[in-house]
Amino acid sequence: MEFARQLASQFREVYLDGKWVVNTNLRAELMGISHKQAMTKIGSLNSIAALAYHLNYYVVGVKEYLQKNELTIRDQFSFDLPPIATEDEWMEFLDQMWKEAEEFARHVESMSQSDLEQTFVKETYGNYLRNVHVIIEHTYYHLGQIVLIKKLLQENFQ
Repeated sequence: MEFARQLASQFREVYLDGKWVVNTNLRAELMGISHKQAMTKIGSLNSIAALAYHLNYYVVGVKEYLQKNELTIRDQFSFDLPPIATEDEWMEFLDQMWKEAEEFARHVESMSQSDLEQTFVKETYGNYLRNVHVIIEHTYYHLGQIVLIKKLLQENFQ
C-alpha cells in the first residue's frame, strides 16, 4: 500500500496541488483561466477546455473501471467536449474535475501491490501500475500544452 500511496501522491502532484516537478499543476493553471479563454482555439491547437476535458475523460474512465471492472471509455470520444456556455458552467466543470481526480487518487492509494500488478482490462494494456503512470505522464504532457496555450492567449487577451 505504501507504493500505491506514493503513486496517488504523484498523481495529486501533477493534477491537484504539487509544484515539485514543473513548479505548477493542472488545477493551478486552469483556475486562472476564464471561460472565454478556455474555449478559445488558436489555429489548429485544441482549446484549453478541450484538453481539460480530454484529461478528465481518462481519469473518470479509469476510475470507473477501478470501481466497476468495466471499461466504457473509447479514445475516439476523448475530445468530445460538451458545450460549456458560461463562466458558471466552466467553474462547475472544473469543480467536478477536481472531485473526480481526488476520487481517482483515493482509489489508487487503496490498492495493494498485488492489485497494481494485475492486468488492466487486457494484456495489451499492461497492468494497473502502468496505466496509472500513463495517466500521470499524459497529464504532464497536456499540462505543458495548456501552459503554452495560456501564454499565447494572454498575448491575445491583453
